Amino acid sequence: MEVPIFDPAAPKRPVNVCINSDLAAQAKALKINISQEIESHLTDVIAKRRCRAWQEENQPATDAYNRCIERDGLFSDGERLF
Repeated sequence: MEVPIFDPAAPKRPVNVCINSDLAAQAKALKINISQEIESHLTDVIAKRRCRAWQEENQPATDAYNRCIERDGLFSDGERLF
């Protein structure tokens, strides 16, 4: 089960955002909900940055594990039929 990036039940809060006026006009003409689009994009950006931070934080452990596998092989090496 995937852990949600944010609490969807949390109350909305107004924030000021400055965007290109032409983009704002086009979004309005296309009936794009800017708040919804920003929220969706921020969710993606946050997920990617958290993933990158986790990978960087755990890189030493990943490297150590890979060295063990290279040195000792996998526990199932003698069992595989391929």
